[in-house]
Amino acid sequence: MRKKISVLAVASVAAVSALVLTAGSAMASGYRIPEQSVDSTAKAGANVASSSRADTAYFNPANMSWLANTWLAEVDATYIYLSPIEYEDARNPAFNGESEEEHFLLPTGFVVSPSYGGARFGLSVTAPYGLAKRWEDRYQKAVAEEFSLTVIEVNPTVSYALGEMFSIAAGPRMLYAKAQVKSDASGLGVPLSRDMEGDTVEWGWNAAVSFKPMQKLNVSATYRSHVDLDFEDDAKLNLMGNRMVLDAEVSVPAPAVFALSVAYDILDNLNVELTWDRTFWSEYDELDFNFTPQIPGNPFEAPVRKDWDDSDAFRIGVTYGLNEIITLMAGFGYDKNPQPTERVTFDLPDSDAFLYSLGMQYKVSEKMDIGVAALYDYKESRTVQVTPTDRIYGEFTNASAVLFTVGLNYRF
Repeated sequence: MRKKISVLAVASVAAVSALVLTAGSAMASGYRIPEQSVDSTAKAGANVASSSRADTAYFNPANMSWLANTWLAEVDATYIYLSPIEYEDARNPAFNGESEEEHFLLPTGFVVSPSYGGARFGLSVTAPYGLAKRWEDRYQKAVAEEFSLTVIEVNPTVSYALGEMFSIAAGPRMLYAKAQVKSDASGLGVPLSRDMEGDTVEWGWNAAVSFKPMQKLNVSATYRSHVDLDFEDDAKLNLMGNRMVLDAEVSVPAPAVFALSVAYDILDNLNVELTWDRTFWSEYDELDFNFTPQIPGNPFEAPVRKDWDDSDAFRIGVTYGLNEIITLMAGFGYDKNPQPTERVTFDLPDSDAFLYSLGMQYKVSEKMDIGVAALYDYKESRTVQVTPTDRIYGEFTNASAVLFTVGLNYRF
């Protein structure tokens, strides 16, 4: 399993760090991706207490107890576009650069069973973490030529209704992660580069509870556990002209996420959800690569401080039944980034985000719905001017992402 996934944050020509996924850093704080289905894209991630389709198996498995007592299945595909991020250096325009634009196609799937003695079983296949960033400009390429990571989560769950008002759920999580990191400082006249890739399988758990004191109101809480992604594999290094292949180990976090959500039917055909979620990024203290054998003067071995903070997101989602066939949805969210200014890097130049979304579900028949949704993720500009001798001393602008999701729901 190669440590390449561990490149989640690069701090200097001498220090490597980053983690990346097929969905991109412009999705949410850090490298988390909340949007995994049509409804979640359409409601800017506010799809916890109000979840009502097969994607409930992922977003709030406790809600499976309230679904129609039949088999439900859903498949979705999300196209993701990440705009180029511009960097303008405050010291020297020769250090200016622009990252490459990114295009991804992210498939997901969900299944929920009928009730068996009050228990419902669910299964979700999603991609909850990741980012992707490439730079071809020689200054940025020296530390972040490419950072890419694919994380796939398989999550079976079971829910159980405790009477008519309470439901609880839990299940194991299997995370498969694969990634690659490259950097090349030859454009700066320095024969220093790295090329690492690898994969790993790790395990975690999730739990959820839903409370319905009245038919119109649902109060829900969900928790997904912290998982360490531990990688060990070969690293191809060029250390000042000396080419070698070393064993490498590194660990990066897939952080825990807690969500608290309230959904209320204002009218028979109008539901509003308010969701707060916290991502526990404070587990990410440093990125520490360990090479075997140790090579004196290896600049990639020094630990890189991260010191990330826990981050909060606030989301609102609206669902409106236009008629018996068409359901309209919209959402808005504010997502705080976890990255201290002094820890911003070219592989993940993160900033606070505003999310705007729209979507629709169309009832084709009593058994099938088709849906479509779009989301625009606007990232604020980020000025990083801490110390003039740091690798980064300037401003990042024009970061954004566009998501377009289509899906099919089937009941049988």
